[in-house]
Amino acid sequence: MERIDGIDGRLKRLEEETKLRGYSKQTAKAYVSVIKNFLASRKDSRDFLLSYADKSRSSMRSAYFALKFYHETVLDLKFEEKLPLAKKTMKLPIVLSKEEVQRMIGSLDNIRHKLIVMFIYYAGLRLDEARSIRWRDIDLEREIIHVKRAKGDKDRIVFLHQKLIEMLNICGILDDGLVFRSRKEEKYTKRSIQLMVKNASKRAGIKKKVTPHTLRHSFATHLLESGADIRYIQQLLGHQDLKTTQIYTHVANRDIKKLAQLL
Repeated sequence: MERIDGIDGRLKRLEEETKLRGYSKQTAKAYVSVIKNFLASRKDSRDFLLSYADKSRSSMRSAYFALKFYHETVLDLKFEEKLPLAKKTMKLPIVLSKEEVQRMIGSLDNIRHKLIVMFIYYAGLRLDEARSIRWRDIDLEREIIHVKRAKGDKDRIVFLHQKLIEMLNICGILDDGLVFRSRKEEKYTKRSIQLMVKNASKRAGIKKKVTPHTLRHSFATHLLESGADIRYIQQLLGHQDLKTTQIYTHVANRDIKKLAQLL
């Protein structure tokens, strides 16, 4: 591998290597940020990872994999450090009731904003997935949505709920381009959708902390409570590991209600 001089040169090579491997822009940006801090710290890998000891498990993992990627692809060196397996604490997701979701949707006067919230909930989409949906990804005849280049760079198919079909007909269906565009005909920013959801929850009188991901959590939980097989829910959410989906068994109240009836 050719010699790389200077911090800027190493960071440039790091960014190039992420592109060559098809990493998402978000992952590439995170790796560059970690390695920039690592190089500036002048610490060795172990001491740098120790600086993450008081941070979240996900932050530690991100730092570790950024260091591993940097050493093996940019420096062409074997990375000897092992991933510190900090004890994972299970934090249950916040879930809305079906009635709360409907109050949120009903609180929105802007029809485009209403459609965005409905898409996230009725299709169980991640924020970036909703922002990136194009008209050609929606198959009205088969009533499905083709979610392309989702997390992990994997496509998946989700159902197109009847309420989404009805709302799309009201909004007007186009042939091409992004489904959700700002007044300037640009892709909505993450922040604008986050604020949209936050304001809708406030207007609906919901006291819980509501984010776009709360709607996705609610989608999965409501399906589970209604008797859907957890493996189908796993496919709809695009989870690689079933364990990730099983978190919703801890918040679904279908069986909890049955237990309460025994008293």
